[in-house]
Amino acid sequence: MALPPIYADTPVELCHAQFITTFPINTFLENLAILSSGDIYLTNHNVGEIVLLKPDGNLTVYAQLSGKVSGISWIEPHQFLVNGWNAEGVPFVAVLSDGEVQFLQTLPNAQFLNGITPLSARCYLMADSYRGAIWSFDVVTQSVELWLEHPLLARSDQSSVFPAVNGLKRFGNILYASNTERMVLLQIPLDESLKPQEPEIFIEGTNIDDFAFDCHGNLYGATHVYNSVIRIDRDCRSTIIAQAEQGVTGCTAVAFHGTDLYVVNNGGMFLPPETGVQPAQVVRLAVGVSGAPLLSEG
Repeated sequence: MALPPIYADTPVELCHAQFITTFPINTFLENLAILSSGDIYLTNHNVGEIVLLKPDGNLTVYAQLSGKVSGISWIEPHQFLVNGWNAEGVPFVAVLSDGEVQFLQTLPNAQFLNGITPLSARCYLMADSYRGAIWSFDVVTQSVELWLEHPLLARSDQSSVFPAVNGLKRFGNILYASNTERMVLLQIPLDESLKPQEPEIFIEGTNIDDFAFDCHGNLYGATHVYNSVIRIDRDCRSTIIAQAEQGVTGCTAVAFHGTDLYVVNNGGMFLPPETGVQPAQVVRLAVGVSGAPLLSEG
């Protein structure tokens, strides 16, 4: 598959990269959540595992679910919200506590649950990449509602296997959403009650999967099939900060811990490079700036 050369003229300023751990070929690391302790929780998509990576490099299976897992976000230390599909292919949302399923609800009206981000202390948002929608989950009432459905969140071609709305992050009074299939980054303004207003295109011609903000509002995005991590500054200028040589082939998600950016990948499983699928990896990029707080002040 030939990809549009959307980053052919993008400046390259590579960060120092350190390989943290490696998984076998055909491991699809989809997302990650990092605690202040440095513990990293990874979703191993195809096998339904949440894997715990300790700062000393030790790997253990934190939880095992029936089916596949996609998004993850921590609610409080050692309590997580995850989503995916069960063994019957029905989307679900689950709360994990100390490695055990505390709550699980199927969403038969959802299609492809993906990135998760907190909107407030009790409300978490989840992308639905094939329906073209965003769902909300209330951690207090443990209820799920359709938060927003909009054409800009959907695929331009319903037969495309590429996900539409994918990564979600709130920064200030705006929710940012990547639509990977349309190659756009969206802004969704929030009103005083944190209800969504009309989505609008913020940046065109960029292939973002999941992403994170630093404390200055610069966005760091995993480009997945473009095998790179990019930084988009407040003036919408893009810079490539990591490439395949830094171990980010098939990168799916990024997250900050201190002044380092952690990247997970699948080694190119979705669109293999000419050299073939690589082992999945967790890579640390020394970007030298702290990440934004999970709940930005509105």
